[in-house]
Amino acid sequence: QVQLVESGGGLVQPGGSLRLSCKVSGSPTRIYTMGWYRQAPGPQREVVALMFNGGFTSYEDSVKGRFTISRDDAKNSVYLQMNNLRPEDTAVYYCNLHPPSPSWGQGTQVTVSS
Repeated sequence: QVQLVESGGGLVQPGGSLRLSCKVSGSPTRIYTMGWYRQAPGPQREVVALMFNGGFTSYEDSVKGRFTISRDDAKNSVYLQMNNLRPEDTAVYYCNLHPPSPSWGQGTQVTVSS
């Protein structure tokens, strides 16, 4: 069973940066597509960034050029570098496989506010 532990969130001013980390247990990241998701207040959770096991990446339109997903398969970890943050990026951020495992982590809160 996959276990996911996210960290690195916090409060940041508009234009600031954060780096999120995700430690994955129970599945080797190197053989899966890994993703970052976010959920603002409301029921909908959206895909923010994906990294396929060949290294190809894909981003939601609003974060292109600002967010970068990466992975360290030796550490079974996935990262999300977020630059030039905007208030609309405020959400709880989760990592998971893609398609997602039913075992979501607790997420990490990102709040962008002045």
